[in-house]
Amino acid sequence: MKKRKRGSPFSLTYVFASFFGALMVAGAFAYYNYKFSEYKFFDFSEHTFYMQNDIFVPKSEKYTVLVYSSNMQNSKDISQKLVKENPILAIDLYQKRFKGEDSIIPVTSGMNTLLQFIQRFNIYKIPCAFEIKRFRGTQYKQNSHIEVIE
Repeated sequence: MKKRKRGSPFSLTYVFASFFGALMVAGAFAYYNYKFSEYKFFDFSEHTFYMQNDIFVPKSEKYTVLVYSSNMQNSKDISQKLVKENPILAIDLYQKRFKGEDSIIPVTSGMNTLLQFIQRFNIYKIPCAFEIKRFRGTQYKQNSHIEVIE
């Protein structure tokens, strides 16, 4: 009888298989980490937004955020193009304070807060809209891609 030659436990096949397995795990981790960080968070307790006479305190679980300039567009005209079920949080970059109508909540803030908001969500063109969803307390997470409204 012939004896079978056994491969060493550290053969080239085992090394490649374990390397490939580690690469797959690292790739999956990197992909899901990227997808989670793709959408941004925003805490309304750290930044103050103003309605016509009051400070805005979020109450709804979801909002459709509309970023526009009242100097260029009318929030009513733009909001009619949005088919959203959530209240519309209309952030005016021109910083005028309007009275809320229907499900539109017009808000504005100081220039530093507006710049931080624009940078946080990488807004490059207005008017645009996206959805945010309550994450924890007054912290909200972006829940959709930013859609430029034509």
